[in-house]
Amino acid sequence: MKNYISSPRLNKHSRKGFWLWALGLRFSLRDYGFCMATLLLFCLGSLFYQLNGGPPKVLLEIRQYLGESTFVDDHGPPTPRELPFPSQMIYNRVGKCGSRTVVLLLRILAEKHQFNLVSSDIHNKTRLTKHEQGDLMRNISTIPQPFLYTRHVHFLNFTRFRLEQPVYINIIRDPINRFLSNYFFRRFGDWRGEQNHLVRTPQMKDDERYLDINVCIMENYPECSNPRLFYIVPYFCGQHPQCREPDVWAVERAKQNVIENFLLVGILEELEDVLLLLERLLPHYFSDVLSIYKSPEFWKMGNLTGTVKKHMPTLEALQVLYQRMKYEYDFYNFVRDQFHLTKKKIGLKSASQNSSHEPDFLHELALRTHEPLEEEEEEEDEEEDIGQEDANIWLVQP
Repeated sequence: MKNYISSPRLNKHSRKGFWLWALGLRFSLRDYGFCMATLLLFCLGSLFYQLNGGPPKVLLEIRQYLGESTFVDDHGPPTPRELPFPSQMIYNRVGKCGSRTVVLLLRILAEKHQFNLVSSDIHNKTRLTKHEQGDLMRNISTIPQPFLYTRHVHFLNFTRFRLEQPVYINIIRDPINRFLSNYFFRRFGDWRGEQNHLVRTPQMKDDERYLDINVCIMENYPECSNPRLFYIVPYFCGQHPQCREPDVWAVERAKQNVIENFLLVGILEELEDVLLLLERLLPHYFSDVLSIYKSPEFWKMGNLTGTVKKHMPTLEALQVLYQRMKYEYDFYNFVRDQFHLTKKKIGLKSASQNSSHEPDFLHELALRTHEPLEEEEEEEDEEEDIGQEDANIWLVQP
């Protein structure tokens, strides 16, 4: 039987392997401890981050030492927030067409549905220079989406400033009824107080304040004649000076804009149907609007805002007024037809399917329109009337 005795050479190799093994163990334990300490620091840093709203300095230093790593590196880009379509809305409200009612509803809806409502307090500047148009449109474009911007302002074309065009909505009213409502409201205010009209129009002299509406119409006073009566169409035609001239060009441009840029233009005579359509077409803005509108709590906010001393002119005066407002009625009838067509597509039955251009309203005008919460029509200073400016400094199209 052989006895195996370790040779000196074998012992030498064994001792060398032992020391290499011991040295490796030493480095492994140190690395292991370092990794555990790093992990502990990251855990503490994560805890501090959650409790204090931000990463501690030591975590940032360790992160810099170990190398930068972002969420995008590890997981790809974050999922973008899904915005409703459309997410940019403009309500360029027409004066004395129920806009105060709608704005009150929008304030409730904005809080309920979490969209940004920006309601301008500027009521006396609907016509803007090219520079003012650009500034306003750029400011509107910076509002966090989804948003709804509302102001008394004639149509703005964003695309001509290379900006994304928002979707427009609006409501109009029988032109004569709108005119009469504003005529008496400016003079005598509403039931909130007999002196409100004096505060609102302090510059108005008594002979103008108590001017009989029939005299104003039949004797062709400026307030009861063109271009003052050409009021609704420019809101849809645009900012071009020719949009304020009562003629076919302005009306046709307004109709084209309604078709191309307005999701819905309703008529005040059928306000509940307008709200119902808005709820159907824009639920992320107008869901539950009709139930809010019908609630007693809502009407408590405006039960003293009806115009006082309002009365109807004679039939002769109404006929004269109607002839002067023929372009306004051309546009109004077009909008009414489009509105009824939309209702038909949705499946709503119109209260009046008759779209004849005959002035049947002359016999029922006093009872047709349910008075909304009143809001004074804006009045622009004559000095600010830019209708005589050289059209060459404007954009070619409104």
